[in-house]
Amino acid sequence: MAVIKGITPEQVAQICVGHYAGVDEVGRGPLIGNVVTAAVILDPSNPIEGLNDSKKLSEKKRELLFEQIQQKALSVSVGSATPAEIDELNILHATMLAMQRAVAGLNIKPTSVLVDGNRTPDFGVESHAIVKGDGLIDAISAASIIAKVVRDREMDALAEQYPEYGFEKHKGYPTKAHFEALAQHGVLPEHRKSFRPVREAME
Repeated sequence: MAVIKGITPEQVAQICVGHYAGVDEVGRGPLIGNVVTAAVILDPSNPIEGLNDSKKLSEKKRELLFEQIQQKALSVSVGSATPAEIDELNILHATMLAMQRAVAGLNIKPTSVLVDGNRTPDFGVESHAIVKGDGLIDAISAASIIAKVVRDREMDALAEQYPEYGFEKHKGYPTKAHFEALAQHGVLPEHRKSFRPVREAME
């Protein structure tokens, strides 16, 4: 595994060869729900305009790109790790497991895997960790969009189940509104019990 910071266009050209997969995660920081990862192998002959780090795109734009990625990419796969797995393994190891699941779910075996961030798990093929890769490499941008939309939809479903928590607004992140809901309504089965605010709410 190589960790690449400040990647140059030359380095991008060197590592973006063959059926390489971009991988990203969403949901390491929230107090509730799964950590969600995605792996995407794009089709160089069917480019997608407007790919970027999902955090820099509006919800409407993400939804449009989500549909395009599903239609145009050679392979798309989503992986996740549950709150129980997060509590058992810790968030870092659960995220790595979810990434492995996403890559294992691709219907094309990737020649290499490019991960946003500073570390990668073992995928059984060459991998590179690329700092800020979600804004630099289209396949990672695509993975960040898929993971973000999937997790946001999971939070919207949770919001319908538990309307008093406001998950549709804060998506489970540790906001003032979420803390107040925890204090008032208590901890849900889907909360991550190993995260300090949740643990304190249980006490």
